[in-house]
Amino acid sequence: MPNPVVHFEVLGKDAQALQGFYSQVFDWPMEKVMDSYAMVRPAGEQGIAGGVGSTMSPDTPGHTTFYVEVEDLQATLDAIEAAGGSTVQPPMDIPNGPSIALFRDPDGNLVGLVK
Repeated sequence: MPNPVVHFEVLGKDAQALQGFYSQVFDWPMEKVMDSYAMVRPAGEQGIAGGVGSTMSPDTPGHTTFYVEVEDLQATLDAIEAAGGSTVQPPMDIPNGPSIALFRDPDGNLVGLVK
């Protein structure tokens, strides 16, 4: 499949509570990478890695996002806007990580892009 889903995030106001919940319910080991963010890595061949943590602002509601791998973030955002979506976060580099962008589809769902 071109442009596979390669990452997910579950973000909310209380990172520790969310991490505890998902660890307890699904037995996901949490690898803390920042004060308010932990990585979850699949144990087998199935599944994708993800993160559980806090939203960037206390005013931002919690949400779940999946990330689609693309070759060109800006070109993909341009295609999204032409198809009726909107850019939420233009391309940005994550320190020691990939480059990401966020958009909303025509129904308002938040989706991420990663390169």
